[in-house]
Amino acid sequence: MPRSPYGFVLPLLLSLAVATPVALNPVDALAKAAQETVHKQAPKPTAKTAAKAAPQKAAASKTAAKPAAVRTVHKAAVHKSATQKAATHKASLRKAAVHRTGKARRVGRVAAGAAAGTVAGAAVFRPVHAYVLMDAQSGRVLDSENADTLTYPASLTKMMTLLLTFEALERGTLRLDQELPVSRHATNQKPSRLNLAVGSTIRVEDAILALTVKSANDVAVVLAEALGGSEEQFAEMMTAKAQALGMASTTFRNASGLPHKEQRTTARDMARLSRAIVSRPAREYAYFSRTRFDWNGTVVPGHNRLLGRVEGYDGIKTGFINLSGFNLAGSASRNGQRLVAVVLGGTTAASRDREVAELLEQGFGAAPPKQTVAVTDVKAVR
Repeated sequence: MPRSPYGFVLPLLLSLAVATPVALNPVDALAKAAQETVHKQAPKPTAKTAAKAAPQKAAASKTAAKPAAVRTVHKAAVHKSATQKAATHKASLRKAAVHRTGKARRVGRVAAGAAAGTVAGAAVFRPVHAYVLMDAQSGRVLDSENADTLTYPASLTKMMTLLLTFEALERGTLRLDQELPVSRHATNQKPSRLNLAVGSTIRVEDAILALTVKSANDVAVVLAEALGGSEEQFAEMMTAKAQALGMASTTFRNASGLPHKEQRTTARDMARLSRAIVSRPAREYAYFSRTRFDWNGTVVPGHNRLLGRVEGYDGIKTGFINLSGFNLAGSASRNGQRLVAVVLGGTTAASRDREVAELLEQGFGAAPPKQTVAVTDVKAVR
């Protein structure tokens, strides 16, 4: 029987079918082919690559596997660090604030101790200490210290205010019974004051006593405005009179002696002014001998404590501001001789009074020359 031509081909096809399944879906066949291509192109991992990747994989695995408690401790540590930084910053701010406060307190202590002269052992500002002992008749200086050193007159200023008032009375431009108006500027002055009311009036004679006894700053302005039109213009009149008296180092800026950085003088100039006052007619100088006066039914006491305590002592004027220290111009007369003693920059009212008394006793020949301590140079004054 003859062999079929397909007898050889058919077994071959059957064997191929068994070895390789036929993809009946063309789309699936294409996808499979693409996958096999990518797989063939991907590089196979080498031993070196595997070794390098192993620690990273282990670290990632370790981090992922870190217990919740460990993560909590780490978070707490971070929070603690931030808190410590904030506390450190806050402490720094407190330290800076304490430094500033301490500095402010030190400055305050320096200001408070200016009159005493030292604070915590450090050299600080102290008022210039100066004195002059003068013969009132001749003007000869018998003893002095720092006589030409600039300082502040304080209420010794009022001697010039009163000198111009006496001259106005002498010219007839003022009368003792004349009523002077009180301005708001006058009532705004700092103590010592007579506490006048705005729009009220005060007699000229009462105004004089208010200055010689009470050293009232408001009344000094009343006189200044009556004589000069304004306190500023009157201060110019005061300075011009000072120059005429030979007070070359003195400048006035107000009528009372309240603090003003440009209102300056010297002990020598204040002695010259005192000499001009004691040379006035007795009825005028007598106002400086009063220890009290009556004002609206009230007895007003004075400040000059040497009156009645030193033989022959009969006036002149006290003064004090922080920049000047305790000032006193005093005068006494014995056996036809009159002396003027000026002390500027006393540390207390009592020490100032004692020093003036010693100078007068020295001048009258009843005591040896004064012994004094070293004093501050004018450069310390600001």
